Amino acid sequence: MSEAAEPAEAYPSFNAFFTRPLKPGARPLADANDQVLSPADGAISEIGAIANGRMVQAKGRDYTVAALLAGNAEAADRFEGGRFVTIYLSPKDYHRVHMPADGTLCSARYVPGDLFSVNAVTAGGVDGLFARNERLACLFDTPLGTMASVMVGAMIVAGVETVWSGRVAPHGRSVIEEAIPQNLRLSAGDEMGRFYLGSTVILLFEPGRVEWLPDLKPGGTVRMGQALARRL
Repeated sequence: MSEAAEPAEAYPSFNAFFTRPLKPGARPLADANDQVLSPADGAISEIGAIANGRMVQAKGRDYTVAALLAGNAEAADRFEGGRFVTIYLSPKDYHRVHMPADGTLCSARYVPGDLFSVNAVTAGGVDGLFARNERLACLFDTPLGTMASVMVGAMIVAGVETVWSGRVAPHGRSVIEEAIPQNLRLSAGDEMGRFYLGSTVILLFEPGRVEWLPDLKPGGTVRMGQALARRL
Protein backbone atom coordinates (compact mmCIF):
# COMPACT_ATOMS: atom_id res chain seq x y z
CA MET A 1 0.00 0.00 0.00
CA SER A 2 2.98 2.32 0.37
CA GLU A 3 3.11 2.46 -3.47
CA ALA A 4 -0.64 2.95 -4.02
CA ALA A 5 -1.91 6.32 -5.22
CA GLU A 6 -4.75 6.27 -2.67
CA PRO A 7 -5.22 4.88 0.86
CA ALA A 8 -7.16 1.61 1.29
CA GLU A 9 -10.37 3.34 2.39
CA ALA A 10 -10.56 5.23 -0.93
CA TYR A 11 -11.51 2.12 -2.96
CA PRO A 12 -15.28 1.50 -3.28
CA SER A 13 -14.93 -2.19 -4.17
CA PHE A 14 -12.51 -5.10 -4.00
CA ASN A 15 -11.99 -4.89 -7.79
CA ALA A 16 -11.11 -1.20 -7.50
CA PHE A 17 -8.57 -2.14 -4.84
CA PHE A 18 -7.05 -4.93 -6.94
CA THR A 19 -6.65 -2.63 -9.96
CA ARG A 20 -5.40 0.34 -7.94
CA PRO A 21 -3.00 2.75 -9.66
CA LEU A 22 0.44 3.45 -8.27
CA LYS A 23 1.95 6.74 -7.18
CA PRO A 24 3.69 8.69 -9.97
CA GLY A 25 7.29 7.49 -10.27
CA ALA A 26 6.68 4.20 -8.44
CA ARG A 27 7.82 2.29 -11.55
CA PRO A 28 10.71 4.13 -13.26
CA LEU A 29 10.96 3.29 -16.96
CA ALA A 30 14.10 2.00 -18.63
CA ASP A 31 15.24 3.73 -21.83
CA ALA A 32 12.69 2.58 -24.44
CA ASN A 33 14.82 3.91 -27.28
CA ASP A 34 17.06 0.85 -27.12
CA GLN A 35 15.32 -1.48 -24.67
CA VAL A 36 12.00 -3.36 -24.34
CA LEU A 37 10.16 -2.70 -21.08
CA SER A 38 8.46 -5.21 -18.83
CA PRO A 39 4.69 -4.82 -19.30
CA ALA A 40 3.84 -5.80 -15.72
CA ASP A 41 4.96 -6.78 -12.26
CA GLY A 42 5.18 -10.55 -11.93
CA ALA A 43 7.26 -13.68 -12.33
CA ILE A 44 8.66 -15.00 -15.59
CA SER A 45 6.98 -18.32 -16.36
CA GLU A 46 9.00 -18.94 -19.53
CA ILE A 47 11.19 -16.89 -21.85
CA GLY A 48 12.92 -17.81 -25.07
CA ALA A 49 12.65 -18.35 -28.81
CA ILE A 50 9.73 -19.39 -31.01
CA ALA A 51 10.70 -22.46 -33.05
CA ASN A 52 8.59 -24.46 -35.49
CA GLY A 53 5.62 -22.32 -34.53
CA ARG A 54 5.81 -23.41 -30.89
CA MET A 55 6.58 -21.84 -27.50
CA VAL A 56 7.50 -23.42 -24.20
CA GLN A 57 4.68 -23.42 -21.65
CA ALA A 58 6.58 -25.26 -18.91
CA LYS A 59 9.24 -27.93 -18.73
CA GLY A 60 8.13 -30.76 -21.01
CA ARG A 61 5.13 -28.87 -22.42
CA ASP A 62 4.73 -26.48 -25.33
CA TYR A 63 1.96 -25.02 -27.49
CA THR A 64 1.58 -23.22 -30.80
CA VAL A 65 1.55 -19.52 -31.55
CA ALA A 66 -1.37 -20.10 -33.93
CA ALA A 67 -3.45 -21.65 -31.14
CA LEU A 68 -2.63 -18.76 -28.79
CA LEU A 69 -3.78 -16.30 -31.49
CA ALA A 70 -6.99 -18.28 -32.12
CA GLY A 71 -5.95 -19.68 -35.48
CA ASN A 72 -4.62 -16.42 -36.93
CA ALA A 73 -2.03 -18.20 -39.10
CA GLU A 74 -0.93 -15.04 -40.93
CA ALA A 75 -0.04 -13.32 -37.65
CA ALA A 76 1.52 -16.49 -36.23
CA ASP A 77 3.83 -16.79 -39.26
CA ARG A 78 5.29 -13.34 -38.55
CA PHE A 79 6.63 -14.56 -35.22
CA GLU A 80 8.38 -17.72 -36.48
CA GLY A 81 11.95 -17.59 -35.20
CA GLY A 82 11.09 -14.65 -32.97
CA ARG A 83 11.03 -14.23 -29.19
CA PHE A 84 8.40 -14.67 -26.48
CA VAL A 85 8.05 -14.09 -22.75
CA THR A 86 5.27 -15.21 -20.39
CA ILE A 87 4.77 -13.18 -17.20
CA TYR A 88 2.53 -14.42 -14.38
CA LEU A 89 0.77 -11.83 -12.22
CA SER A 90 -0.12 -13.28 -8.83
CA PRO A 91 -2.92 -11.79 -6.69
CA LYS A 92 -0.34 -9.77 -4.73
CA ASP A 93 1.07 -8.05 -7.84
CA TYR A 94 0.23 -4.70 -9.40
CA HIS A 95 -2.60 -5.62 -11.79
CA ARG A 96 -2.14 -3.22 -14.69
CA VAL A 97 -0.48 -4.12 -18.00
CA HIS A 98 1.61 -1.54 -19.86
CA MET A 99 3.23 -1.14 -23.27
CA PRO A 100 6.75 -2.59 -23.67
CA ALA A 101 7.38 -0.34 -26.70
CA ASP A 102 5.65 2.39 -28.70
CA GLY A 103 2.88 0.88 -30.80
CA THR A 104 -0.25 1.47 -32.85
CA LEU A 105 -3.09 -0.97 -32.15
CA CYS A 106 -3.88 -3.10 -35.23
CA SER A 107 -6.33 -5.65 -33.83
CA ALA A 108 -7.79 -7.00 -30.60
CA ARG A 109 -9.23 -10.51 -30.79
CA TYR A 110 -11.32 -11.87 -27.91
CA VAL A 111 -11.02 -15.65 -27.58
CA PRO A 112 -13.48 -17.54 -25.32
CA GLY A 113 -12.14 -20.45 -23.32
CA ASP A 114 -11.50 -22.06 -19.97
CA LEU A 115 -10.47 -20.34 -16.76
CA PHE A 116 -7.79 -22.65 -15.41
CA SER A 117 -5.42 -21.24 -12.84
CA VAL A 118 -2.21 -20.05 -14.53
CA ASN A 119 0.28 -20.57 -11.71
CA ALA A 120 3.42 -22.67 -12.14
CA VAL A 121 1.81 -25.89 -10.91
CA THR A 122 -1.06 -25.68 -13.40
CA ALA A 123 1.22 -24.56 -16.24
CA GLY A 124 3.24 -27.70 -15.66
CA GLY A 125 0.20 -29.96 -15.66
CA VAL A 126 -2.36 -28.73 -18.22
CA ASP A 127 -1.55 -29.14 -21.92
CA GLY A 128 -1.96 -25.99 -23.99
CA LEU A 129 -3.03 -23.97 -20.96
CA PHE A 130 -2.55 -20.47 -22.38
CA ALA A 131 -4.14 -21.44 -25.71
CA ARG A 132 -7.16 -22.91 -23.89
CA ASN A 133 -7.96 -20.14 -21.41
CA GLU A 134 -10.09 -17.11 -22.22
CA ARG A 135 -7.86 -14.33 -23.56
CA LEU A 136 -7.55 -11.07 -25.46
CA ALA A 137 -4.90 -11.18 -28.19
CA CYS A 138 -3.76 -7.71 -29.28
CA LEU A 139 -1.46 -6.95 -32.21
CA PHE A 140 0.49 -3.70 -32.41
CA ASP A 141 2.55 -2.12 -35.19
CA THR A 142 5.77 -1.01 -33.50
CA PRO A 143 9.29 0.13 -34.47
CA LEU A 144 10.19 -3.52 -33.80
CA GLY A 145 7.68 -4.83 -36.33
CA THR A 146 4.50 -6.58 -35.24
CA MET A 147 4.22 -7.19 -31.51
CA ALA A 148 1.58 -9.32 -29.79
CA SER A 149 0.45 -8.68 -26.24
CA VAL A 150 -1.92 -11.42 -25.07
CA MET A 151 -3.83 -10.99 -21.80
CA VAL A 152 -4.83 -14.45 -20.53
CA GLY A 153 -7.72 -14.86 -18.10
CA ALA A 154 -7.67 -17.33 -15.22
CA MET A 155 -9.63 -18.80 -12.35
CA ILE A 156 -11.35 -16.15 -10.21
CA VAL A 157 -10.37 -13.39 -12.66
CA ALA A 158 -13.52 -11.27 -12.86
CA GLY A 159 -12.57 -9.58 -16.10
CA VAL A 160 -10.09 -7.82 -18.37
CA GLU A 161 -10.22 -4.14 -19.22
CA THR A 162 -8.43 -2.15 -21.94
CA VAL A 163 -7.79 1.56 -22.13
CA TRP A 164 -9.51 1.80 -25.53
CA SER A 165 -12.76 -0.08 -24.92
CA GLY A 166 -13.15 -0.52 -21.17
CA ARG A 167 -14.32 -3.79 -19.64
CA VAL A 168 -14.18 -6.70 -22.09
CA ALA A 169 -17.47 -8.56 -21.70
CA PRO A 170 -17.51 -12.31 -22.45
CA HIS A 171 -19.03 -12.99 -25.88
CA GLY A 172 -20.07 -16.61 -25.48
CA ARG A 173 -18.43 -19.27 -27.64
CA SER A 174 -17.24 -17.26 -30.66
CA VAL A 175 -13.91 -15.59 -31.40
CA ILE A 176 -14.66 -11.88 -31.83
CA GLU A 177 -12.64 -9.15 -33.49
CA GLU A 178 -13.09 -6.22 -31.11
CA ALA A 179 -13.90 -2.80 -32.53
CA ILE A 180 -10.83 -0.63 -32.04
CA PRO A 181 -10.28 3.13 -32.36
CA GLN A 182 -8.59 4.24 -35.55
CA ASN A 183 -4.91 5.16 -35.26
CA LEU A 184 -4.74 4.46 -31.52
CA ARG A 185 -1.07 4.88 -30.58
CA LEU A 186 0.35 4.13 -27.16
CA SER A 187 3.84 4.98 -25.95
CA ALA A 188 6.22 2.68 -24.11
CA GLY A 189 5.14 2.58 -20.48
CA ASP A 190 1.55 3.64 -21.17
CA GLU A 191 -1.17 1.52 -19.60
CA MET A 192 -2.73 -0.95 -22.06
CA GLY A 193 -5.16 -2.75 -19.79
CA ARG A 194 -5.75 -4.35 -16.42
CA PHE A 195 -6.74 -7.63 -14.81
CA TYR A 196 -9.38 -8.03 -12.12
CA LEU A 197 -7.18 -10.27 -9.96
CA GLY A 198 -3.96 -11.92 -11.11
CA SER A 199 -3.32 -13.62 -14.44
CA THR A 200 -0.77 -13.77 -17.29
CA VAL A 201 0.49 -11.58 -20.13
CA ILE A 202 2.44 -13.04 -23.07
CA LEU A 203 4.57 -10.91 -25.42
CA LEU A 204 5.64 -12.02 -28.92
CA PHE A 205 8.18 -10.32 -31.19
CA GLU A 206 9.23 -10.95 -34.77
CA PRO A 207 12.64 -12.54 -35.50
CA GLY A 208 15.75 -10.37 -35.42
CA ARG A 209 14.11 -7.60 -33.41
CA VAL A 210 14.94 -8.17 -29.73
CA GLU A 211 17.42 -10.07 -27.60
CA TRP A 212 16.37 -11.01 -24.06
CA LEU A 213 18.74 -9.83 -21.33
CA PRO A 214 20.85 -12.80 -20.16
CA ASP A 215 19.94 -12.51 -16.47
CA LEU A 216 16.23 -13.17 -17.10
CA LYS A 217 15.27 -16.74 -16.25
CA PRO A 218 12.04 -18.68 -15.56
CA GLY A 219 11.03 -18.07 -11.96
CA GLY A 220 12.70 -14.67 -11.80
CA THR A 221 10.64 -11.63 -10.84
CA VAL A 222 10.22 -8.47 -12.89
CA ARG A 223 8.72 -5.06 -12.31
CA MET A 224 6.78 -2.97 -14.79
CA GLY A 225 9.11 -0.65 -16.69
CA GLN A 226 12.38 -2.50 -16.13
CA ALA A 227 14.39 -3.55 -19.18
CA LEU A 228 13.58 -7.04 -20.52
CA ALA A 229 15.44 -6.99 -23.81
CA ARG A 230 17.86 -5.13 -26.01
CA ARG A 231 16.46 -3.83 -29.29
CA LEU A 232 18.40 -5.11 -32.31
